[in-house]
Amino acid sequence: MQIKVISDLEYTVSGISVPDFKHRRYCVFDLEATGIDAATEHITQIGAVRIENGEIQTEHTFNCLVKPPKPIPKAVERFTGIYNAALEHAPRFKEAYEDFAAFTKDCILITHAGYEFDLPLLAKECASNHLSMLGNDCLDTKALFSYLHPEDTHIINTDYLIKHYAINDQNLKRHDASADSILIGRIALRIMEEFENRNQQDIALLDPVTVKRFQINPLT
Repeated sequence: MQIKVISDLEYTVSGISVPDFKHRRYCVFDLEATGIDAATEHITQIGAVRIENGEIQTEHTFNCLVKPPKPIPKAVERFTGIYNAALEHAPRFKEAYEDFAAFTKDCILITHAGYEFDLPLLAKECASNHLSMLGNDCLDTKALFSYLHPEDTHIINTDYLIKHYAINDQNLKRHDASADSILIGRIALRIMEEFENRNQQDIALLDPVTVKRFQINPLT
C-alpha cells in the first residue's frame, strides 16, 4: 500500500489488493484519543470487532480503555464520554496493544479515516513504546468509497456514509471505539455489497485513488 499526501486537503492511495474479498476474515477497529492530531496525541480506547462470512461477529469483540501519559482535555472528555477518572486503573498502551495485536491475528484490518488518523497514531504509539507495528493489510472505508464514487466531491465522513447507505446507528453510542467499530463494520459490508453488485470479486485499488482528508476543527 502506498499513501501519498497531495496537499492539506487530499491524498492518494494505491497498491491495495484483496483477492476474493468475500471469503476473507476482517478485524474492524477504531481508536479514541486525547485529541485529533495523530502526531501529538495518545490513545485512550481501542475497540474492534471481527467480520467473517459477511457477518459482524458481535461475540468476537475487543474493547479496552488505555491510560495515556497526559490528561484528556475537558472538551475531549465531553466529546468522547471518556473521562480521566475512568482511566485511573486502565492499562498502559503496551499492555493493551499486546492483547489487541493478538485479536487481529490473521485478519485484514478495516478502519474509517484510518490512513489519516488511526494508523499513524497507532504507529506513533508503537514507536514510542518500542513495539512492532501491526503488519496486517488494511482497508479504509473512505478510500473504498472514493474508489467506487470518484465523482463524489464530499469529504467522506462517517455521517455521510450512514446517510448514503441508510445504515441504522440508533443502537450504537457514537464516539465510543467499540460501538464505532461495529458501525464501521456495517458500512464496510455495504461497500463490499457494492463491489459484488459490480461483479468485482477482488478489491483492487492498484492505481492512485484520490481521497479528501478530514479537516481538524478544534474542540471547545
